[in-house]
Amino acid sequence: MSSTREFTNTPKPLGVDEEVAYWIDTLPWGGTPTSVTVKVYDITAGIYTDVTSTVMPSGSASVVGNVINLPIMKAVTAEHIYRLEVKFTSAGNKVECWGLIFGEL
Repeated sequence: MSSTREFTNTPKPLGVDEEVAYWIDTLPWGGTPTSVTVKVYDITAGIYTDVTSTVMPSGSASVVGNVINLPIMKAVTAEHIYRLEVKFTSAGNKVECWGLIFGEL
């Protein structure tokens, strides 16, 4: 079952040799985001292991209008499941949305 906090079109596959900059339209949460933070957790083993510095080692999120552009995600491990969490302030509310990324060969 999907959640209203979950990104659209998730889960997303990401190959071990790919480098992708995802983006999020924040209009469903009120738009015009500020104070953006991004974390990536490897949840394969059933626990949340912070792997942000490994799979998003450089850059930071940027905002253009209602869209949050995320740093490039790369260096995933095949058959691992990642939870990408993005926290931001929108319309005076602190919100968090998330999506799943599947590492593939």
